[in-house]
Amino acid sequence: MTSAQQPEFPITDAVREALAVSRRGTQELLPEDAWVKKLARSAATGVPLRIKLGLDPTAPDIHLGHTVVLNKMRQLQNLGHQVIFLIGDFTSMIGDPSGRNSTRPPLTKEQIKANAETYYQQASLVLDPARTEIRYNSEWSDPLGAAGLIQLASRYTVARMLERDDFTKRFQSQTPISVHEFLYPLMQGYDSVALKSDLELGGTDQKFNLLMGRHLQAEYGQEPQCILTMPLLEGLDGVEKMSKSKNNYIGISEPANTMYAKVLSISDTLMWRWYELLSFESLEAIAQLKAEVDAGRNPKDAKVALAREITTRFHGAAAAAAAQEDFERRARGGIPDDVPELTLAGGPLGIGALLKAAGLVPSNGEGLRKVEQGGVRIDGTVISDKGLKVEPGTFVLQVGKRQFARVTLTA
Repeated sequence: MTSAQQPEFPITDAVREALAVSRRGTQELLPEDAWVKKLARSAATGVPLRIKLGLDPTAPDIHLGHTVVLNKMRQLQNLGHQVIFLIGDFTSMIGDPSGRNSTRPPLTKEQIKANAETYYQQASLVLDPARTEIRYNSEWSDPLGAAGLIQLASRYTVARMLERDDFTKRFQSQTPISVHEFLYPLMQGYDSVALKSDLELGGTDQKFNLLMGRHLQAEYGQEPQCILTMPLLEGLDGVEKMSKSKNNYIGISEPANTMYAKVLSISDTLMWRWYELLSFESLEAIAQLKAEVDAGRNPKDAKVALAREITTRFHGAAAAAAAQEDFERRARGGIPDDVPELTLAGGPLGIGALLKAAGLVPSNGEGLRKVEQGGVRIDGTVISDKGLKVEPGTFVLQVGKRQFARVTLTA
Protein backbone atom coordinates (compact mmCIF):
# COMPACT_ATOMS: atom_id res chain seq x y z
CA MET A 1 0.00 0.00 0.00
CA THR A 2 1.53 3.35 -1.02
CA SER A 3 1.49 6.43 1.19
CA ALA A 4 -1.20 7.95 -1.03
CA GLN A 5 -3.38 4.98 -0.26
CA GLN A 6 -2.91 5.09 3.50
CA PRO A 7 -6.22 5.52 5.36
CA GLU A 8 -6.82 8.70 7.30
CA PHE A 9 -7.61 6.75 10.46
CA PRO A 10 -5.89 3.76 12.07
CA ILE A 11 -6.82 0.20 11.16
CA THR A 12 -7.55 -1.19 14.61
CA ASP A 13 -8.50 -4.70 15.66
CA ALA A 14 -12.11 -3.52 15.84
CA VAL A 15 -11.90 -2.36 12.21
CA ARG A 16 -10.40 -5.69 11.15
CA GLU A 17 -13.21 -7.50 12.96
CA ALA A 18 -15.80 -5.30 11.24
CA LEU A 19 -14.17 -6.08 7.88
CA ALA A 20 -14.35 -9.82 8.65
CA VAL A 21 -18.05 -9.48 9.48
CA SER A 22 -18.57 -7.53 6.24
CA ARG A 23 -16.80 -10.17 4.15
CA ARG A 24 -18.57 -13.15 5.71
CA GLY A 25 -20.45 -15.09 3.04
CA THR A 26 -20.26 -12.26 0.53
CA GLN A 27 -19.82 -12.57 -3.21
CA GLU A 28 -18.09 -9.21 -3.73
CA LEU A 29 -17.16 -6.21 -1.59
CA LEU A 30 -16.15 -3.30 -3.84
CA PRO A 31 -13.90 -1.44 -3.48
CA GLU A 32 -12.66 -3.14 -0.32
CA ASP A 33 -9.93 -0.59 0.45
CA ALA A 34 -12.53 2.22 0.40
CA TRP A 35 -14.74 0.23 2.79
CA VAL A 36 -11.81 -0.25 5.18
CA LYS A 37 -11.29 3.52 5.19
CA LYS A 38 -14.97 4.11 5.91
CA LEU A 39 -14.88 1.58 8.78
CA ALA A 40 -11.74 3.18 10.20
CA ARG A 41 -13.26 6.65 10.03
CA SER A 42 -16.43 5.47 11.73
CA ALA A 43 -14.50 3.70 14.50
CA ALA A 44 -12.37 6.79 15.14
CA THR A 45 -15.16 9.37 15.02
CA GLY A 46 -18.05 7.35 16.43
CA VAL A 47 -20.24 8.33 13.46
CA PRO A 48 -22.19 5.30 12.17
CA LEU A 49 -22.02 4.44 8.49
CA ARG A 50 -25.22 4.57 6.46
CA ILE A 51 -26.00 1.15 5.04
CA LYS A 52 -28.78 0.85 2.50
CA LEU A 53 -30.85 -2.05 1.28
CA GLY A 54 -33.49 -1.31 -1.31
CA LEU A 55 -36.27 -3.82 -1.90
CA ASP A 56 -39.07 -3.58 -4.40
CA PRO A 57 -42.16 -5.18 -2.83
CA THR A 58 -43.04 -7.21 -5.92
CA ALA A 59 -44.43 -10.09 -3.84
CA PRO A 60 -45.79 -10.24 -0.29
CA ASP A 61 -43.89 -13.24 1.09
CA ILE A 62 -40.28 -13.80 2.10
CA HIS A 63 -38.41 -17.12 2.27
CA LEU A 64 -35.02 -17.89 3.82
CA GLY A 65 -33.27 -17.11 0.55
CA HIS A 66 -34.48 -13.52 0.79
CA THR A 67 -33.09 -13.22 4.32
CA VAL A 68 -29.46 -13.72 3.25
CA VAL A 69 -29.10 -10.01 2.51
CA LEU A 70 -31.21 -9.10 5.56
CA ASN A 71 -28.91 -11.20 7.74
CA LYS A 72 -25.92 -9.24 6.50
CA MET A 73 -27.76 -6.02 7.31
CA ARG A 74 -28.39 -7.29 10.83
CA GLN A 75 -24.71 -8.20 11.28
CA LEU A 76 -23.68 -4.67 10.26
CA GLN A 77 -26.45 -3.24 12.40
CA ASN A 78 -25.01 -5.11 15.37
CA LEU A 79 -21.69 -3.33 14.73
CA GLY A 80 -23.48 -0.06 15.43
CA HIS A 81 -24.10 1.20 11.90
CA GLN A 82 -27.28 2.83 10.64
CA VAL A 83 -29.39 0.48 8.57
CA ILE A 84 -31.80 1.94 6.03
CA PHE A 85 -34.57 -0.36 4.82
CA LEU A 86 -35.64 1.30 1.60
CA ILE A 87 -38.97 0.30 0.13
CA GLY A 88 -39.01 0.95 -3.60
CA ASP A 89 -42.57 2.13 -3.93
CA PHE A 90 -41.58 4.44 -6.82
CA THR A 91 -39.20 2.04 -8.60
CA SER A 92 -41.75 -0.79 -8.35
CA MET A 93 -43.93 1.24 -10.69
CA ILE A 94 -41.11 1.06 -13.27
CA GLY A 95 -40.26 -2.63 -12.82
CA ASP A 96 -36.70 -3.91 -12.31
CA PRO A 97 -35.37 -5.36 -15.60
CA SER A 98 -32.43 -7.12 -13.86
CA GLY A 99 -32.01 -10.63 -15.20
CA ARG A 100 -35.09 -10.31 -17.38
CA ASN A 101 -35.39 -11.19 -21.03
CA SER A 102 -38.62 -9.22 -21.31
CA THR A 103 -40.18 -6.11 -19.86
CA ARG A 104 -41.32 -6.65 -16.26
CA PRO A 105 -44.92 -5.55 -15.77
CA PRO A 106 -45.12 -2.61 -13.32
CA LEU A 107 -47.23 -2.88 -10.18
CA THR A 108 -50.12 -0.66 -9.14
CA LYS A 109 -49.80 1.59 -6.10
CA GLU A 110 -52.32 -0.57 -4.26
CA GLN A 111 -50.32 -3.75 -4.89
CA ILE A 112 -47.11 -2.03 -3.82
CA LYS A 113 -48.64 -0.72 -0.58
CA ALA A 114 -50.07 -4.11 0.41
CA ASN A 115 -46.85 -5.96 -0.39
CA ALA A 116 -44.67 -3.36 1.35
CA GLU A 117 -46.57 -3.67 4.64
CA THR A 118 -46.20 -7.46 4.69
CA TYR A 119 -42.58 -7.28 3.54
CA TYR A 120 -41.47 -5.01 6.34
CA GLN A 121 -43.34 -7.00 9.00
CA GLN A 122 -41.47 -10.10 7.88
CA ALA A 123 -38.12 -8.30 7.48
CA SER A 124 -38.47 -7.06 11.06
CA LEU A 125 -38.08 -10.66 12.20
CA VAL A 126 -34.45 -10.35 11.06
CA LEU A 127 -33.63 -6.66 11.48
CA ASP A 128 -33.86 -4.80 14.79
CA PRO A 129 -36.88 -2.53 14.15
CA ALA A 130 -35.77 -0.07 16.84
CA ARG A 131 -32.52 0.54 14.95
CA THR A 132 -33.86 0.48 11.40
CA GLU A 133 -34.66 3.58 9.37
CA ILE A 134 -37.57 2.90 7.01
CA ARG A 135 -37.76 5.02 3.88
CA TYR A 136 -39.80 5.04 0.66
CA ASN A 137 -38.08 6.25 -2.50
CA SER A 138 -41.21 8.12 -3.61
CA GLU A 139 -40.11 10.71 -0.98
CA TRP A 140 -37.51 12.14 -3.38
CA SER A 141 -38.47 10.52 -6.68
CA ASP A 142 -41.94 12.10 -6.93
CA PRO A 143 -40.70 15.67 -6.25
CA LEU A 144 -37.93 15.22 -8.84
CA GLY A 145 -40.44 15.95 -11.59
CA ALA A 146 -39.86 15.95 -15.33
CA ALA A 147 -37.10 18.58 -15.26
CA GLY A 148 -35.19 16.75 -12.53
CA LEU A 149 -35.57 13.44 -14.31
CA ILE A 150 -34.18 14.90 -17.53
CA GLN A 151 -31.21 16.32 -15.62
CA LEU A 152 -30.63 12.95 -13.95
CA ALA A 153 -30.81 11.09 -17.27
CA SER A 154 -28.13 13.43 -18.70
CA ARG A 155 -25.59 11.99 -16.25
CA TYR A 156 -25.37 8.56 -17.89
CA THR A 157 -24.97 7.42 -21.49
CA VAL A 158 -26.98 4.92 -23.53
CA ALA A 159 -23.73 3.16 -24.47
CA ARG A 160 -22.92 2.56 -20.79
CA MET A 161 -26.48 1.43 -20.14
CA LEU A 162 -26.25 -1.13 -22.95
CA GLU A 163 -23.15 -2.63 -21.32
CA ARG A 164 -25.50 -4.20 -18.81
CA ASP A 165 -25.69 -7.92 -19.51
CA ASP A 166 -29.47 -8.31 -19.79
CA PHE A 167 -29.82 -5.18 -21.93
CA THR A 168 -26.96 -6.36 -24.18
CA LYS A 169 -28.58 -9.75 -24.77
CA ARG A 170 -31.98 -8.23 -25.48
CA PHE A 171 -30.48 -5.63 -27.85
CA GLN A 172 -28.48 -8.27 -29.75
CA SER A 173 -31.50 -10.58 -30.04
CA GLN A 174 -33.69 -7.63 -31.11
CA THR A 175 -35.93 -8.19 -28.09
CA PRO A 176 -37.72 -4.94 -27.27
CA ILE A 177 -36.32 -2.70 -24.52
CA SER A 178 -38.68 0.02 -23.35
CA VAL A 179 -37.16 3.44 -22.68
CA HIS A 180 -38.63 3.48 -19.17
CA GLU A 181 -36.49 0.44 -18.26
CA PHE A 182 -33.38 2.63 -18.51
CA LEU A 183 -34.87 4.74 -15.76
CA TYR A 184 -34.79 1.90 -13.23
CA PRO A 185 -31.01 1.77 -12.58
CA LEU A 186 -30.92 5.58 -12.71
CA MET A 187 -33.59 5.90 -10.04
CA GLN A 188 -32.02 3.20 -7.86
CA GLY A 189 -28.70 5.00 -8.14
CA TYR A 190 -30.37 8.29 -7.24
CA ASP A 191 -31.69 6.66 -4.06
CA SER A 192 -28.07 6.42 -2.90
CA VAL A 193 -27.60 10.14 -3.58
CA ALA A 194 -30.75 11.03 -1.64
CA LEU A 195 -29.77 8.84 1.33
CA LYS A 196 -26.04 9.66 1.26
CA SER A 197 -25.36 5.93 1.42
CA ASP A 198 -21.94 4.59 2.50
CA LEU A 199 -22.68 1.00 1.53
CA GLU A 200 -25.42 -0.60 -0.54
CA LEU A 201 -26.26 -4.29 -0.41
CA GLY A 202 -27.94 -6.47 -2.98
CA GLY A 203 -27.98 -9.82 -4.73
CA THR A 204 -25.41 -10.68 -7.38
CA ASP A 205 -27.96 -9.72 -10.06
CA GLN A 206 -28.01 -6.15 -8.72
CA LYS A 207 -24.34 -5.30 -9.32
CA PHE A 208 -24.96 -2.93 -12.25
CA ASN A 209 -27.60 -1.01 -10.29
CA LEU A 210 -25.37 -0.78 -7.22
CA LEU A 211 -22.47 0.57 -9.28
CA MET A 212 -24.86 3.15 -10.73
CA GLY A 213 -25.23 4.51 -7.20
CA ARG A 214 -21.44 5.01 -6.97
CA HIS A 215 -21.38 6.79 -10.32
CA LEU A 216 -24.23 9.16 -9.51
CA GLN A 217 -22.92 9.98 -6.04
CA ALA A 218 -19.63 11.06 -7.64
CA GLU A 219 -21.62 13.09 -10.20
CA TYR A 220 -23.40 14.88 -7.36
CA GLY A 221 -20.18 15.55 -5.44
CA GLN A 222 -20.65 12.87 -2.76
CA GLU A 223 -18.20 10.25 -1.53
CA PRO A 224 -19.17 7.15 -3.54
CA GLN A 225 -20.75 4.26 -1.69
CA CYS A 226 -19.17 0.83 -1.54
CA ILE A 227 -21.18 -2.13 -2.74
CA LEU A 228 -21.64 -5.58 -1.27
CA THR A 229 -23.28 -8.41 -3.18
CA MET A 230 -24.55 -11.58 -1.54
CA PRO A 231 -24.78 -14.99 -3.21
CA LEU A 232 -28.04 -16.79 -3.88
CA LEU A 233 -28.93 -19.38 -1.25
CA GLU A 234 -29.29 -22.98 -2.41
CA GLY A 235 -32.66 -24.47 -1.51
CA LEU A 236 -33.54 -27.69 0.29
CA ASP A 237 -32.25 -29.77 -2.62
CA GLY A 238 -28.78 -28.23 -2.30
CA VAL A 239 -28.63 -27.60 -6.06
CA GLU A 240 -31.06 -24.95 -7.30
CA LYS A 241 -31.43 -21.52 -5.73
CA MET A 242 -34.20 -21.36 -3.15
CA SER A 243 -37.45 -20.67 -4.96
CA LYS A 244 -41.15 -21.16 -4.42
CA SER A 245 -41.53 -22.27 -8.02
CA LYS A 246 -39.00 -25.08 -7.41
CA ASN A 247 -40.68 -26.01 -4.11
CA ASN A 248 -37.29 -26.13 -2.36
CA TYR A 249 -37.91 -23.25 0.02
CA ILE A 250 -38.69 -22.47 3.65
CA GLY A 251 -41.06 -19.54 4.05
CA ILE A 252 -40.31 -17.47 7.13
CA SER A 253 -44.01 -17.47 8.02
CA GLU A 254 -44.31 -21.28 7.85
CA PRO A 255 -45.29 -23.04 11.12
CA ALA A 256 -42.45 -23.67 13.57
CA ASN A 257 -42.75 -27.46 13.34
CA THR A 258 -42.57 -27.36 9.55
CA MET A 259 -39.64 -24.95 9.53
CA TYR A 260 -37.66 -27.01 12.04
CA ALA A 261 -38.27 -30.29 10.18
CA LYS A 262 -37.33 -28.75 6.82
CA VAL A 263 -34.00 -27.45 8.14
CA LEU A 264 -33.20 -30.92 9.49
CA SER A 265 -33.92 -32.37 6.03
CA ILE A 266 -30.98 -30.62 4.32
CA SER A 267 -27.73 -32.46 3.58
CA ASP A 268 -24.74 -32.35 5.91
CA THR A 269 -22.78 -30.52 3.20
CA LEU A 270 -25.43 -27.86 2.60
CA MET A 271 -25.71 -27.33 6.35
CA TRP A 272 -22.36 -25.50 6.49
CA ARG A 273 -23.33 -23.23 3.61
CA TRP A 274 -26.51 -22.35 5.49
CA TYR A 275 -24.51 -21.73 8.66
CA GLU A 276 -22.36 -19.25 6.76
CA LEU A 277 -25.25 -17.36 5.16
CA LEU A 278 -28.10 -17.74 7.69
CA SER A 279 -26.62 -18.19 11.16
CA PHE A 280 -25.83 -15.35 13.54
CA GLU A 281 -23.21 -17.47 15.30
CA SER A 282 -19.65 -16.14 15.03
CA LEU A 283 -17.33 -17.55 12.39
CA GLU A 284 -15.12 -18.83 15.21
CA ALA A 285 -18.02 -20.72 16.82
CA ILE A 286 -19.01 -22.24 13.48
CA ALA A 287 -15.41 -23.25 12.73
CA GLN A 288 -15.19 -24.90 16.15
CA LEU A 289 -18.43 -26.79 15.56
CA LYS A 290 -17.24 -27.96 12.14
CA ALA A 291 -13.94 -29.11 13.62
CA GLU A 292 -15.85 -31.17 16.20
CA VAL A 293 -17.95 -32.77 13.47
CA ASP A 294 -14.83 -33.50 11.41
CA ALA A 295 -13.35 -35.12 14.53
CA GLY A 296 -16.29 -37.48 14.89
CA ARG A 297 -19.16 -35.58 16.49
CA ASN A 298 -22.55 -36.45 15.01
CA PRO A 299 -23.36 -33.85 12.31
CA LYS A 300 -26.99 -34.05 13.39
CA ASP A 301 -26.01 -32.12 16.55
CA ALA A 302 -24.91 -29.21 14.38
CA LYS A 303 -28.02 -29.44 12.23
CA VAL A 304 -30.28 -29.46 15.28
CA ALA A 305 -28.53 -26.32 16.56
CA LEU A 306 -29.07 -24.61 13.20
CA ALA A 307 -32.73 -25.67 13.08
CA ARG A 308 -33.24 -24.37 16.62
CA GLU A 309 -31.56 -21.04 15.79
CA ILE A 310 -33.55 -20.41 12.61
CA THR A 311 -36.86 -21.50 14.12
CA THR A 312 -36.21 -19.36 17.22
CA ARG A 313 -35.54 -16.32 15.05
CA PHE A 314 -38.97 -16.46 13.44
CA HIS A 315 -41.11 -18.10 16.13
CA GLY A 316 -39.35 -17.65 19.48
CA ALA A 317 -37.41 -20.01 21.73
CA ALA A 318 -40.46 -21.77 23.21
CA ALA A 319 -41.88 -22.64 19.79
CA ALA A 320 -38.47 -23.87 18.61
CA ALA A 321 -38.13 -26.11 21.64
CA ALA A 322 -41.64 -27.48 21.07
CA ALA A 323 -40.82 -28.08 17.39
CA GLN A 324 -37.73 -30.05 18.36
CA GLU A 325 -39.73 -32.12 20.83
CA ASP A 326 -42.42 -32.74 18.23
CA PHE A 327 -39.86 -33.82 15.63
CA GLU A 328 -38.15 -36.22 18.03
CA ARG A 329 -41.48 -37.66 19.12
CA ARG A 330 -42.41 -38.31 15.50
CA ALA A 331 -39.00 -39.88 14.86
CA ARG A 332 -39.64 -42.30 17.74
CA GLY A 333 -43.02 -43.15 16.24
CA GLY A 334 -44.84 -41.15 18.90
CA ILE A 335 -47.94 -39.06 18.43
CA PRO A 336 -47.48 -35.25 18.34
CA ASP A 337 -49.58 -32.86 20.41
CA ASP A 338 -51.05 -30.87 17.51
CA VAL A 339 -52.92 -33.67 15.75
CA PRO A 340 -55.95 -32.41 13.81
CA GLU A 341 -59.23 -33.87 15.03
CA LEU A 342 -62.23 -34.82 12.91
CA THR A 343 -65.43 -36.84 13.10
CA LEU A 344 -66.43 -39.20 10.31
CA ALA A 345 -69.64 -41.20 9.83
CA GLY A 346 -70.29 -44.51 8.13
CA GLY A 347 -68.30 -46.99 10.22
CA PRO A 348 -67.10 -49.58 9.81
CA LEU A 349 -64.99 -48.19 6.95
CA GLY A 350 -62.38 -49.87 4.76
CA ILE A 351 -58.87 -48.69 5.63
CA GLY A 352 -58.28 -47.11 2.19
CA ALA A 353 -61.56 -45.19 2.30
CA LEU A 354 -60.87 -44.11 5.89
CA LEU A 355 -57.45 -42.70 5.05
CA LYS A 356 -58.93 -40.78 2.12
CA ALA A 357 -61.85 -39.45 4.20
CA ALA A 358 -59.38 -38.31 6.87
CA GLY A 359 -57.46 -36.32 4.23
CA LEU A 360 -54.25 -38.31 4.68
CA VAL A 361 -54.14 -39.69 1.12
CA PRO A 362 -55.63 -38.44 -2.17
CA SER A 363 -57.39 -41.70 -3.06
CA ASN A 364 -58.44 -45.11 -1.77
CA GLY A 365 -55.84 -46.74 -3.99
CA GLU A 366 -53.05 -44.57 -2.60
CA GLY A 367 -54.20 -45.46 0.92
CA LEU A 368 -53.98 -49.18 0.14
CA ARG A 369 -50.52 -48.69 -1.35
CA LYS A 370 -49.42 -47.00 1.89
CA VAL A 371 -50.76 -49.98 3.84
CA GLU A 372 -48.87 -52.37 1.54
CA GLN A 373 -45.67 -50.38 2.14
CA GLY A 374 -46.09 -50.57 5.93
CA GLY A 375 -46.60 -46.82 6.21
CA VAL A 376 -49.98 -46.80 8.01
CA ARG A 377 -50.55 -47.02 11.77
CA ILE A 378 -53.59 -46.91 14.01
CA ASP A 379 -52.75 -45.85 17.58
CA GLY A 380 -49.12 -46.66 16.85
CA THR A 381 -49.73 -50.18 15.50
CA VAL A 382 -48.66 -50.88 11.90
CA ILE A 383 -51.55 -51.97 9.69
CA SER A 384 -50.74 -54.64 7.11
CA ASP A 385 -54.23 -55.87 6.14
CA LYS A 386 -55.50 -53.99 3.07
CA GLY A 387 -58.93 -55.52 3.63
CA LEU A 388 -59.27 -54.16 7.18
CA LYS A 389 -62.67 -52.68 8.12
CA VAL A 390 -62.20 -50.15 10.91
CA GLU A 391 -64.94 -50.23 13.53
CA PRO A 392 -66.49 -47.07 15.08
CA GLY A 393 -64.44 -45.47 17.85
CA THR A 394 -61.77 -42.81 18.46
CA PHE A 395 -58.18 -43.45 17.36
CA VAL A 396 -55.12 -41.80 15.83
CA LEU A 397 -54.38 -42.50 12.17
CA GLN A 398 -50.82 -42.07 10.94
CA VAL A 399 -49.39 -42.12 7.42
CA GLY A 400 -45.61 -42.00 7.18
CA LYS A 401 -43.69 -40.05 9.81
CA ARG A 402 -45.46 -36.73 9.68
CA GLN A 403 -49.16 -37.15 8.81
CA PHE A 404 -51.60 -37.67 11.67
CA ALA A 405 -55.31 -37.35 12.35
CA ARG A 406 -57.31 -38.10 15.49
CA VAL A 407 -60.53 -39.58 14.12
CA THR A 408 -63.84 -40.22 15.82
CA LEU A 409 -65.63 -42.70 13.55
CA THR A 410 -69.37 -43.14 14.08
CA ALA A 411 -71.75 -45.73 12.64
